Amino acid sequence: MEFEISKNLSGIGAVLMFISVIPYISSYTFGLVGLAGLILLLLGMKGLADYYQESSIFNNVLYGSIAGIVGGVTFVAIIIYAAFGLMTNLLPNWKGDWTNIPQIDPSEITANIDLNAILPFVSIVLLALVILFVFVVVVAILYRKSLNTLKDKSGVGLFGTAATVLLVGGVLTIILIGVFLVWIAVLLAAIAFFQLQPRQNSSTP
Repeated sequence: MEFEISKNLSGIGAVLMFISVIPYISSYTFGLVGLAGLILLLLGMKGLADYYQESSIFNNVLYGSIAGIVGGVTFVAIIIYAAFGLMTNLLPNWKGDWTNIPQIDPSEITANIDLNAILPFVSIVLLALVILFVFVVVVAILYRKSLNTLKDKSGVGLFGTAATVLLVGGVLTIILIGVFLVWIAVLLAAIAFFQLQPRQNSSTP
């Protein structure tokens, strides 16, 4: 894949990932913009890895993306499991039939609300958040390695800045500011991709 194509695919992919979390866009696209951005980013990074002859540029992003998907799916699965458990505790006669939800008497729920019914749900949700946090940090570390390698190979220092902001944001996702920093890191990476220039062939006199 040609350098310019790889560079543009990576940049466009990062831009799509950046805008995919904007509420107006995400509410109408259901995450498809972000998924398209990730695919374009992976294609572009594979081309850049071949261009710079450094496989880790692509491999770290690929492994990080896989870790992110696994972490997200695991988080959702645990939350669904916890929700089923909570509904079972609050409504012993529910038996998993969601069609009966509109027919449930609210007083039946309030009658069963106590600490013993809610505590297992809260504990599982906290566990899910811890697992998600670990996966986010792993993704940030792997992406940081790839961006730093790109910085070393291309000489574009903004990749290093994006890598640092991404790692700090990943660690701080436990609080809201971390999510914002990750978002900014994606924008910085997008700008850095468009700053890439092909290597100049040196000639010997």
